[in-house]
This record gives sequence, C-alpha cells and structure tokens, in this order.
Amino acid sequence: MSPRHTHYDMIFLGGGCAALSLLVRLLRSGHFSSARFLVIDRDRKKTNDRTWCFWEKGDNYFESVVYRKWEHLNFFSTDFAAPLQLNGYRYKMIRAVDFYSYCLEVLEQSGQVEWVEAAVTEVSRTNNKVMLKGYVGAGAASSPIELTASTAPLASDAAFTWHLDASLVFNSIYKPATTSARQIDLLQHFKGWIIETDLDTFDPYRATLMDFRVNQQEGATFVYVMPFSKRRALVEYTLFTATLLSPAAYEQGLRDYIEKQLGIHSYKVVEEEFGIIPMTTQSFSFYKDGIFNLGTAGGQTKASSGYTFQFIQKQSARIVQQLLHEKPLQTLPGDSRRFHFYDRVLLQVLAKGYWPGDKVFARLFARNSASQIFRFLDNETSLSEELSIISSLPTWPFLKAASSVI
Repeated sequence: MSPRHTHYDMIFLGGGCAALSLLVRLLRSGHFSSARFLVIDRDRKKTNDRTWCFWEKGDNYFESVVYRKWEHLNFFSTDFAAPLQLNGYRYKMIRAVDFYSYCLEVLEQSGQVEWVEAAVTEVSRTNNKVMLKGYVGAGAASSPIELTASTAPLASDAAFTWHLDASLVFNSIYKPATTSARQIDLLQHFKGWIIETDLDTFDPYRATLMDFRVNQQEGATFVYVMPFSKRRALVEYTLFTATLLSPAAYEQGLRDYIEKQLGIHSYKVVEEEFGIIPMTTQSFSFYKDGIFNLGTAGGQTKASSGYTFQFIQKQSARIVQQLLHEKPLQTLPGDSRRFHFYDRVLLQVLAKGYWPGDKVFARLFARNSASQIFRFLDNETSLSEELSIISSLPTWPFLKAASSVI
C-alpha cells in the first residue's frame, strides 16, 4: 500500500502513543479541520501491547480511557517500608488497547487521517520535499516494537521509495545510538503477569509502587503490584540494568515474589506482557534536519525512571498551543536542563554501582513525601525543592557521579 496523495500537511512516522496523542489534540482543537494527515506505522495498533502508568492530580486529557486508579500506594524495601504520602496524587493505568481504540476512532471520524502500514528505515527532508524509504509486507507488520525501529525485511516484503510534500514531519521511531564515550545506557526491562486467585487476596484500592524485597544481584530490581479487584492483579518484575535476563529468569522472579512475598500459591496467569524502555543519557533533539521528534525519539522518556506518558502529554499540549498561536515549533519551550543533569547523575550512580538502587529509592521515599518525589520526577520542582531532595541522599556517591557527568 502506498500513500494516496503526494501532499500532506503533516506526516507522522510511527503511530504510537506520541503520534496519536498529538493527532487527537490537533483534531479535537477544531483549528485543523482542512488539514490532511498521513501516519506510517507497521501495524494498526489493535492489540494491548503495553500499559502506561503515571501519577497526577486531577484528570488527564485521556481520563476517559483510564483503566484503573489508586489513591493509596505502598513502598517496600529492607531499609524502609510504609504507605506513601500522596497528598492529592493518584496513580493511574491506561491499557494500550483502550488508548488505541479511542484515538483511532477520533482519527476515523475526522476523515482527515490516512494510515499506511509500512516500516520506514530512512527519511530525509529538503524544504517541503520528503523522501521516505522502507518496506511493506509481513515483516513490517510483525517487527518487534521494543527499542528498534524495524528489523530486516522478509524475502516477501517489497521495498519502497516515496517522494511526498509535507509542511511538517513528526518522527516517533526511536533508534538507539551512542553519541559519546561518556554516554550511559541502562534498560528498564520487565515481565508482567495478570494473575487471578481463587480467594480474595488483594486490596483493589491500594497498589504497590515499588517492592525491592527481591534479589538485587543483577542490579536495581523491584516488583510493582496493581490490583484490579480482590482476586485479580498485575504483578510486574522490573529491573534497571544494562542487559536483559533470560525469559526463564523473569518468570522465576515472578513466581518467587508471588509465592514468598504475596503468599499466593494457587493462581492462574490470564495475561502477560514484556517490555523494554531505554534509560539513557543519549542526546535527543526535538528538531533536526527538518524533522520534529516525538516521544522517546524526542527525549520524552524520563532517563532516570522510564516514565513517558505524561511527558508525551505535556509536549503534545505545547506543540498544539505553538501551532495555534502560529509560532515556529523550533522555539518550543522544554524542561530546564538541570533535570537532565539530575537524570545523568542518578544513571551514573546506578550504572557504576556507586550506591545500590534499592537503597537510593528507599532513602528518597523515607525522607521525602511521595508527592515531592513525584513533582521532582515530573520536572516540576523549584530549585529549592530539588536541593532539599538531593540533601536527603548520601553525599559521596552522588558527588562522585556528578563530577563524572559534568
């Protein structure tokens, strides 16, 4: 399948959370009713390929598709364990299948969006002329979605080169890259099971944000538990490390936690998920070579935590406002660079083992309210608040890390 037209007002390379969030906001603003949009992605986004969790006060732009929300959170480690002080925050979960369905309905009803299933491997732009290379076929639809933009095409796939016109091109296809010898690269990788029990086991109003009472030999390792009912919950085994585990190791970690920490010996796995999120000091550019980068590709994944959804929403809202006020997107304001410095320092601490990850997070939550930590991780604190949080951590490991990333 090739694009039906040669001119589009906006082209989106990748049709995941970042592209859909921006498209929905553009369409619902009512100011782009005559625009023509093109989305190029390997599939139609119809499966529940991930979940997004985030904290916030009040309602989200996509509140109607929030699957569950919790007003009570627990934290566990060998050093500190307690209910967290949320002070008005709620922890929310959105399932990808619900988010995709909602967004695609908005796109379809508009009649303005064309969706082409293809894998883009190369793009260049000169003025309004856009050259795209890639392939279409079974390989494009079945490529892994984690960390890489595409894999090698299958023998039956067909290569393409398309020449199109577009006023704006947005890219959300993330490609890992090493930009310097000092770059730090960790992965947040996780295996999750949705389990059902025979007896009432969970408190559906209270979730576990982090439980570090698991083996830390691989690096920072924790489990979070998101109950949906008294007998159903998502249990996610998560690591912040440089390399992945074997499939069997994730499953063993889940079994051990469910049996030893939750005390559950009779259950069934009704759904599972696996994911990889980059935690990197890689340099990202919102605008480069005539293309605007969104989502993880545009640096919207928080390097020190892996959280992405809310950063995507903030960026999408800013882009729409910039366009509505007819301001160039190249001048789009972003977060202060001091937050990127904090991220680099924490990644250095974890990557070099200056202080164990379970102790870092235990100290943070033991000496600060969860609401303060949430604001800090959302890049919304003032300098004085940040200094207060930083002072709650041990000086030497973080000073050593800071000196190496300056």
